[in-house]
Amino acid sequence: MNLLPGRWWRARTLHARLSLLVTGAVGAAVLLVAAGAWIAVREIQRHQVTTELSSDAASIAANPAQWLATESSRTRGGGDHPGWGKGGPGNHGREIGPCWQILDASGAASGGSRTTLPVTDTAKQIAAGNLQQAVQEKITLGPDSYVMLTLPLTGGGAVQVGVDQDASSRVLGAFAALLALGCAAGIAGAAFLGRTVAKAGLAPVDRLTSSVEAVAVTQDLDHPIEVQGVDEIARLGRSVNAMLAAIDASRRAQRTLVEDAGHELRTPLTSIRTNVELLLELERRPELAHRLPPEERAKLLADLDAQVRELATLTTELVELSREEATREAIEPVDFAEVVGAAVARVRIRAPGLTYDAELEPVTVSGRSGELERMVVNVLDNAAKWSPPGAVVRVRLVAAAEPDLATLTVTDSGPGIDSEDLPHVFDRFYRATAARSMPGSGLGLAIVAQTATQHGGTVTAAPADEGGTVVAIRLPVFAG
Repeated sequence: MNLLPGRWWRARTLHARLSLLVTGAVGAAVLLVAAGAWIAVREIQRHQVTTELSSDAASIAANPAQWLATESSRTRGGGDHPGWGKGGPGNHGREIGPCWQILDASGAASGGSRTTLPVTDTAKQIAAGNLQQAVQEKITLGPDSYVMLTLPLTGGGAVQVGVDQDASSRVLGAFAALLALGCAAGIAGAAFLGRTVAKAGLAPVDRLTSSVEAVAVTQDLDHPIEVQGVDEIARLGRSVNAMLAAIDASRRAQRTLVEDAGHELRTPLTSIRTNVELLLELERRPELAHRLPPEERAKLLADLDAQVRELATLTTELVELSREEATREAIEPVDFAEVVGAAVARVRIRAPGLTYDAELEPVTVSGRSGELERMVVNVLDNAAKWSPPGAVVRVRLVAAAEPDLATLTVTDSGPGIDSEDLPHVFDRFYRATAARSMPGSGLGLAIVAQTATQHGGTVTAAPADEGGTVVAIRLPVFAG
């Protein structure tokens, strides 16, 4: 059951939530102001009543004999007098002003206004001199509620003054009714204001939502969303544009990869299909077997095996090149010298006719050990492919060749790279003219460049001083 309010709130639209929040905030403020006003008026009335009682009681206590001289006013009309009702003899109307009476030391009333006030136990104690302080009490006279103040007199006795509270209560009631009407009007206005504020405040969000929905429908990523201003909505719009640009770049790269992969896969697949069709034709027509001598058949089968291997290598490298971030290893501190040493050991087995001269300084980088090893293996494989039998491939790892950078260089003994091919050796599927007759997919160095970039590094290729090519990989040193 505790989850129901949360579910209900989450089910509301953002417009409804903002409207409710504004309405609630303004409504709460109106109610607080109204409650504060009512309490303030009530306290002011109480203060006025207390002041009036104290003032009247003090006036009577200052000259009680003069007031007692009017004692006959209880039985006959006596004209105007402070504290009396206005009227003639026998006028039993309601008192105008406070009701009052004077008590003797025994607590008996010895004079006062037409309305007789009750003598409470507290009033008797004050009259007897047992309590030397004024006491305020609430009493009831008929249907009316009064506030009565009893004040001790010098030498004994007491003065009692009472004020009818019903008039004040009626004023407070009328004021409360007016406040209730004002609160209702204020809350209704707050609801209207909330809807207006929500509509105006969320208008940029609505426009942004419409633009994003249009992009989702049309799939048009070439036209960014129009952004105006520097507020949070404008920042969100710029973030959406950045996201759309990244998606567009990713989609273009994916399309290029698919197109290039299709082009590269077509050649080995066509060759394999041609050779397989030739072998199938010979199987269907044995009388033509003499046209393909055994040595030619063996050569054809070896060619098929090489093409299948090349196709498998190309497929593996395509998968590696397009691997998603979610399937990759976690980044951690890696002993790069150990990774390079493992890669050199693997390539020595692949190319036993070469000599690998490795000098590795200990250095730690932050990255993924599997991807780093594959990157180094690809560079070493490329060096082995271009180096003649018996040549030396030099591998150097320097921990601080540049500030905060570890540098790995691999130098082969091949013919080197032509100047026109040098800017493109790390492009996908790019193969120099001299390399088109050699096995390879054109993806090995592209994977090297991608892995280096993903690890915050760079890779370059340049002619070596002694001939051949030197590939240099620079990676940030682990700061921890």
